Order: sequence, then structure tokens, then C-alpha cells
Amino acid sequence: MTKALTDPVGELAGVGPARQKALAELGINTVADLLTYYPFRYDDLQVKDINEIADQEKVTLKGTVASDPVLARFGRKKNRLNFRLLIDHDVYMVTFFNQPYLMKQIETGQPLAVYGKWDAKRSSITGMKIINPNNAEEAFGSIYPASKAIRQGTIQKLVKQAFEAYQHVIEDVVPETLIAKYRLLPRQQMIHDMHFPASQEASAAARRSATYEEFLMFQMQMQVLKRSDHETDGIAIHYDNALLKAFIKTLPFELTRAQKRVVNEICLDLKSPKHMNRLLQGDVGSGKTIVAAIVMYAAITAGYQAALMAPTEILAEQHANNLARVFAATPVNVALLTGSTKPAARKTLLAALAAGEINLLIGTHALIQDGVDYANLGLVITDEQHRFGVNQRAAFRQKGGQPDALAMTATPIPRTLAITAYGEMDVSEIDELPAGRQPIQTTWVRSNQANNALTFVRKQLAAGSQVYVVTPLIEESETLDVKNAEALSANLQDYFAPDYTVGLLHGRMKPDEKEAVMADFKAGKTQLLVSTTVIEVGVDVKNATVMMIYDADRFGLAQLHQLRGRVGRGEKASYCILVADPKNQQGIERMQIMTETTNGFILAQKDLELRGSGEVLGVKQSGMPSFKVGDPIADLTVLQVAQQDAHAIVATPDWEEQPENQALVHYLKGKLAAVGTLD
Repeated sequence: MTKALTDPVGELAGVGPARQKALAELGINTVADLLTYYPFRYDDLQVKDINEIADQEKVTLKGTVASDPVLARFGRKKNRLNFRLLIDHDVYMVTFFNQPYLMKQIETGQPLAVYGKWDAKRSSITGMKIINPNNAEEAFGSIYPASKAIRQGTIQKLVKQAFEAYQHVIEDVVPETLIAKYRLLPRQQMIHDMHFPASQEASAAARRSATYEEFLMFQMQMQVLKRSDHETDGIAIHYDNALLKAFIKTLPFELTRAQKRVVNEICLDLKSPKHMNRLLQGDVGSGKTIVAAIVMYAAITAGYQAALMAPTEILAEQHANNLARVFAATPVNVALLTGSTKPAARKTLLAALAAGEINLLIGTHALIQDGVDYANLGLVITDEQHRFGVNQRAAFRQKGGQPDALAMTATPIPRTLAITAYGEMDVSEIDELPAGRQPIQTTWVRSNQANNALTFVRKQLAAGSQVYVVTPLIEESETLDVKNAEALSANLQDYFAPDYTVGLLHGRMKPDEKEAVMADFKAGKTQLLVSTTVIEVGVDVKNATVMMIYDADRFGLAQLHQLRGRVGRGEKASYCILVADPKNQQGIERMQIMTETTNGFILAQKDLELRGSGEVLGVKQSGMPSFKVGDPIADLTVLQVAQQDAHAIVATPDWEEQPENQALVHYLKGKLAAVGTLD
């Protein structure tokens, strides 16, 4: 029978149904999965001189067995195996715990190499395994991610068996020209040296080749998806340019250069018959909403409907109010649909939507529920893109005949995440703030200085300004020593009484309660608003000039930056006060960089470096893929090169037909079969 890397791992000797299930839980279903299940580290098994090793160091010692092995049993299933090893005229005790089967390999007078932990005081070694020092493949012991159901040693044996049986069918998937250009290892050698390196140099060369291959394969998938999306018949929205220009002239401010550039990029996509799938990112306060308003108006002038989906009811309602004002002098009919919309109002709204009487529908995920039918949907916009799953965004697009899709985010996405999580989208970036936006002064104080900060807050309140106070938890927690929202609001009410009133907002409140609290704050009935992070995104109160964040070290940099962006939205000078007692150097660094820059992109990249991609947005939420070898942060340059190479390959006419790309095409067909993008 012809062997193929797509063979199920059950084809290997010793892999029955139970073991196959255990391997599947590690993501290993085929021989290819097993061969690319790479070690995360290596034990250096090269023999060392006793005079060169440190106490408690893991080392390999080679000598001659100087005594018969003695097995002592104690307790249930516990045992100890002792023997002596002669090395350079000195005798050392070797002890193995709970490995009685090793007795067969220990013979007095025979040479032996033992890998284990050296105890300098006792001049002894606690053995971990017996190795063959004459075998170059065992110079470095590969250590794999294992589980309770399948042990390290089992994975090592299976990898060895798979490589020996299938090495002849391993072919290069990276095109030959790129292998030569970057001096990469042939794939067969790369896989061998990833698992069985003869030296640290061999391991490093294999990892370099494997990182590039992994990034190129991922970027090829992204580029093929992007091309497929562009080739999908979308809607050519021939908007009325004269009406659009007239509308822009009615705005009470001049668009920034960046806003004009981005509007042009999106409008070009609207006119094109190809499907638009674009990400619009801009820092806090950069004016994404007005860009969205302009392009939605463009679609509406061509007779299409537009829809805007926001992650929370507060934000959806705010968008609806703001856009109703923006479109007040136009015939645009704006409607709001959320989970709180009453049944009778919902029924009337849905009928008007289906009849085409509503031009612009704003809401939460209620917009994509069954029964919400559009007459002629041309443009869909998701705000705070990263808060919606892929399925929700896809459902939104299914609501019309492939409407153009624009995703917006105010969470600055560092280059690393833009290339990986959003690699299949075109990206527009608003990289300047509107004129007149005040830079926000940020200070960091420790908790014992918080009262001084409250004195400053009182001065701001006396000047007629309003203040946000943010805390991480809602109620008392025994495990976290943090100020909670309920206790903090009570304390601040006592502190500022009777001059000022304090409102409280948190995620466990009902929607109408939240709305009432926000309405009071917007109207100035409450001067301080104590809140958890439900006010993080989009809330706009121009009179608020101070953002005070307790236990600021418990938030990520991107989140702190989002919170800081809630102030500085009017003409007054604004301030952000971070109250934190960081427990480590990383926490101190995060507080310091917040005081040094207000550039969200710099902060986002720094957050990624300090905390890693998984914690910044959450791997699953952000769509950030988990790579086996490459690190998108540490290996960003390789990632960028791989993206450029993938783009160049896909941009080449008939690239799928070229001989050197056949293995690559075959690989991608397997990966993209579910998407149906490569036939």
C-alpha cells in the first residue's frame, strides 16, 4: 500500500483506538500531524566532564558499571534502583526511582551513559534515563507537550517510527526558489533535525526553516482567502458623488488628511463589483464614526440600506443618537434595534426595514437574528470588530446579496496581530487625531497617594467638569485585594458629599438601569461615575475631563488606553490618573509607558511584547492562530517576509499551474477544502 503523510496515525504500530483518541486530543490525527508535532525544548544529552558541571545541573555522565544493581522496594509501587559508576578512577552512586525495568540494561564491567541530576554534595546522580552516547541522534533529547493519557516516551517512539517509515514521502512544500533564496533546509532534513538534532546549530537551522514554512503556509491561506473574497461577486455601489460631497461640506469640521484618505479607499471598494472585506482601525478619538457615517451615506445615495452592529446596547444607542444628529438635514431614516426593543415596536420596525423604508439600521447582534430581513442591504459595518466571533460576522454578511463589509476597531492592532488575525482583510488606518483634540496628561500614583489625587479631582469638579472612576471588580473578592465598584462608590459618595453626587455602573445591572445611570451622567445630574469596564468602548461625554483608574496594574495597556480615551473629547484639558501598586517589574514598566505615550499603536505593540498575544485579546476571541514553531512577536520579521512572499506568489498569473508550486497547491487544498476556495 502506498504511504502518504495523510495516513491516519492509527497506521503506526502500537497505536490502537485508545492511543489514537489520546493523540487526537493533542491535535495529532495523521502522520503529518505527528511529524510536525515539534519538541518545545531539548535536553542536552552530550557527555560532560564531572569537573565542569554545577550542583543540580542536568547532565550526561559516561563510565563503567562498578557494582551489580540493587533494587529496593518501599511503599506501594515504589522502588529505588542503585548501582555504582566508575568515571576516571572515581566511583559515583547512581539512583533511579520507579524504573525497575532498567536492571536489564545494567551489567557490571560494561560501559554506560546516564542522564540525570547531579548532586555535588553527595557526588551522586539521580538518573532520569539511560542513553546511547554513540548515537548522534540522541545527543539532544526532544521534549514534547504530553498529556496524562499519553507519555513523553510514547510520543518520542512514535515520532521515530513515523519518520523511519515515511521519510521517503516527505516533499518540500516551500517553492524551490524560496528555499534557495533563504538557504532553508529541505523539508525532510528540517523535520529530522527538529526531532533528532545532532547539535544546537542543527536544531537552530531546523527551527529557522520550520518557522518560515509555517508562516508561509499560513500567509498563503490568508492570501488565497483574500483573493477568493475579492473574486466573489459583490455589489457595485454607484453612489451619488455630488450628494456625498455636499453632505461632507455640511459637517461642522474639516476632515483630517487621514480621514479623507480612508474615505477614498472605502469608496473605491464600494464602487468596485468585487466584494469588500476591509478593516478600519484608528486610535481612540481619531474619528472612525464620522468616516462610517460618510460611507454609509454613500451607499444610501445609491439606493442601498446600511447596517451598523455594535457590541453593547449602550454603544448602539449612542451611535443611533449621534448618527441621527449627523443625518438630521438629510432624508436618511435611522432606526435602532436591540434586545430591549419592545415587541410591538420591533414588529413595526421589521416591517419598515423589509419594505425599504429604513435606510440605516443600528443595533447589537439583534441585527443578525432570524426574522430580520432587509430590502436591499449594501453595506454592513461591525464596530469593535474583535468583540464579534467569525460566525457572527459571517451571519451579518448573509443578510443581503453579499453586502460590502467594513469592520472597525478602536483597539489599535499591532502589526503582528494585523498580519495574523486579520491577514485576509484589507486594512485602512486613521493615523492622526482631529485638530483641537487635547493630549491627555497621564500620571501614576501609588495607593497611599490616592487622597492627593482626590483633592485634584475635587478641583476639577469645582471647575464644572465630570469624572470617571474605574475599578476592576464589582463586589468583594477574598482572592483579590482590589477596590470594588460598590464599596468605592459608597466611599466616594461620603468623601464628596454633599457637594457632588456619585453614580454606579457595572455589568450585572439590567440594560434599563445602565441607561438611566448613563443618562444622569450625560445630563450632569451625577458628577462622578464609578464603573467597571462597561464604559470602556465608545461612551462619549464631552464634559468628562478626569479618568481615575484604581488597581490599574490589573488591566492590559490596550484596555487602559481605551479607558483613557473616554476623556479629552471636548475643549478642556483632560487627565488620567492611574492608582496602582504593581507587584513586579513588568507591572512597573506598564505604568511607566502609560505616562510616556498616548499613541495606541505603540502601547498595543508593547502590550503584546510584555504579555504575549494570548492575553492581549485572547487567542480565541481575536482569531489569533496558535503557531507550532513560530512566535509572531519574536519572529515578526520572518512573518512579514512570509506575507510578502505569499502575496507575490498569489499575484502571479496561473501560479497554481506552475510546476514548483504543485506541492504547495496540494498542501493548501487540504487546508482550505472546508472553505471551498481552491478547486
